[in-house]
Amino acid sequence: MKKTIEDFKEAILQLPLKNTYKKEELLIPELLIEKEDKVEIYYAPHNEHINPKAKVFIIGITPGFQQMNEAIVTARKGLELKKSIPEIQYECKAAARFSGQLRKNIISMLDEITLNKALGLSTCEELFTTKDELLHTVSLIPYSVFVKGANYSGHTPKLLKSEFLMKYVYENFVAEYNSLDCPEDVLLIPLGRAVEEALLKLAEDGKIGKKQILIGFPHPSGANVNRLPQLQENKPEMMAFLEAWSKEH
Repeated sequence: MKKTIEDFKEAILQLPLKNTYKKEELLIPELLIEKEDKVEIYYAPHNEHINPKAKVFIIGITPGFQQMNEAIVTARKGLELKKSIPEIQYECKAAARFSGQLRKNIISMLDEITLNKALGLSTCEELFTTKDELLHTVSLIPYSVFVKGANYSGHTPKLLKSEFLMKYVYENFVAEYNSLDCPEDVLLIPLGRAVEEALLKLAEDGKIGKKQILIGFPHPSGANVNRLPQLQENKPEMMAFLEAWSKEH
């Protein structure tokens, strides 16, 4: 069963009110969900608000520490102000979804392959602002995953070969997908090869539709030095896919 702010409310309230936290302040036993060998999963209130009318799913693998930090800062302030849980959940989502440079890279890359035109927008930045009713951001694993204290990238261990991690994909991501009003009509944009491979496995298992998946979108992290060459290489196929998708939807 998916964990929520309600489960970790007291632990979050024990944190000092700050605009940012260090890893040693958040990677603590009170926020640890589960661990196996060197893989640790920590709670982050990042993936609790669901937009059931979304047309676009942008899918990461797991919230990194920056997203975890942003979400917990937002939750801590919201709890201090005694805001409602649904309000805090939405604010955590809005603040932390691919925050920082990652979001800027995603927007510029999506505009490059003309998703903005497919959606009738001037720029995909609107998905994160005035048109966020069209967007749902989600992680295959809803909580933050660390390997030896570093953000998990999907490769060590390889996601598809890790039963420990894939159970979260099947139990949480698939349930979230099915909670949409029209899940079969949603455009699925995996960020990077590891997420793409997991979605193709879900399609193979009949959990999602293969024709919904945008194939070839590179991971937008600045650490991925090949992202722009990969984007240019895959751009024609992705643009053709989006043009066909927009005509059907």
